[in-house]
Amino acid sequence: MHAYITAIGTANPPYRTSQKQFADFYADVVGFGETERRKLKAFYRYTRIRNRFSVLPDFGRRKGDFTFFPNDEGREAVPCISRRMELFQAHAGPLGLEAARSCLARAGEIDPGSVDHLITVSSTGMYAPGLDIDLIEGLGLRTTVGRIAINFMGCFAAINALRVADALCRDRPDERVLIVNVELPSIHFRDETNEECLVSNALFGDGATAMLVEGSPSGRPSLGLGAFHADLALRGKDDMLWRIRRDRFEVRLSEYVPMIVKGDVGQVVDGLLAAGGLALDDIAHFAFHPGGRAILEAIETQVGISAEDNRFAYEVLRDYGNMSSCTLVFVLERILASLSEADRGRKVLGCAFGPGLTIEGLILEVAQVTASVPAGFVAGSGFAADFGTADTWLERRPAPGPQFALGAPSSGDSQITCTAEPSTIRSAVRSRSDETRSKVS
Repeated sequence: MHAYITAIGTANPPYRTSQKQFADFYADVVGFGETERRKLKAFYRYTRIRNRFSVLPDFGRRKGDFTFFPNDEGREAVPCISRRMELFQAHAGPLGLEAARSCLARAGEIDPGSVDHLITVSSTGMYAPGLDIDLIEGLGLRTTVGRIAINFMGCFAAINALRVADALCRDRPDERVLIVNVELPSIHFRDETNEECLVSNALFGDGATAMLVEGSPSGRPSLGLGAFHADLALRGKDDMLWRIRRDRFEVRLSEYVPMIVKGDVGQVVDGLLAAGGLALDDIAHFAFHPGGRAILEAIETQVGISAEDNRFAYEVLRDYGNMSSCTLVFVLERILASLSEADRGRKVLGCAFGPGLTIEGLILEVAQVTASVPAGFVAGSGFAADFGTADTWLERRPAPGPQFALGAPSSGDSQITCTAEPSTIRSAVRSRSDETRSKVS
């Protein structure tokens, strides 16, 4: 029996910075002249990233107004590792809670006490008592909940967490696992100008995700977990690094990473397809980790897919940048929100990359698309007729969510869907006029 992703929640910190603003910040900190500034902005435009998020306001400010990084014109020492970890501890819990609450709400307001296992994932910070304890307290999970921490694996860690959740839930239909990823790479900004820093400083942003994995689809939009496959491209062991230094966590992304991924991603995809007894033509949707534009383009060339096939990855890259292990989950969220009933049974192929150089992937199957309508929200024909103007009063959310159906069975009208959560629908219906409310059975 499969395990299923039955709900996904995401969150970002409040400070959104455009690539232009970030380039100005970088140039201010390192003291670039006008020529270097123009080159830096041209490179930032090439990334196809529009915005990134951070727990820090500094990236949208100019020198003199920074709250964390040095304001002095001289080369004052950058914040030490202890200050960066204090920042992580202050923000990881609240951001993880936001993503987890969104996930549980999308799962139909399930009782947090029914969660059997909690898996926390991060590569950008650690403390103890840690994120798992903050989530148990903040969500009201049982103090006896099983706990697993996955740390320092990098961008592919979400797939590793799903592999663990699958092992916990498979053949146990009542089991529930909550996976929470929190990544704050922006707090490890480096004020250096070598090529590797230019690349890493151009890509990363902060985010958090949560996935509910269950032993059965539970009547909600669900993705069944199928085959997993991983491999190491050991010749790239020194090309992607993540190490703790005196003053920061230091990432190294060499110029050869896209070429190494291009050379090895094909055999990982072939291994996944073989494990699932599938061909590439059997895959309806792709969820590649958008580690950067060059990596996505290398994947398309090697695997034989188009940029349109990779559109969800490009959308996430554009809107958020690379959020390490959270990024793939943002892509899966968009895929889940895009599905229609025609997608039931279709396959999704996901793949991500990390130090090692590790390439890990999975196959998912669309198990259920349209969620069961909450009791009291199956509309009569009068409400269905009036629903044509509903977009003016149903709350619209910037982040995609599961689709909940509002049908009109008494009149035989075709089904209408909206991307609102049950609580949103409930609130909207209550705020409607008495005349309209009286039409809701």
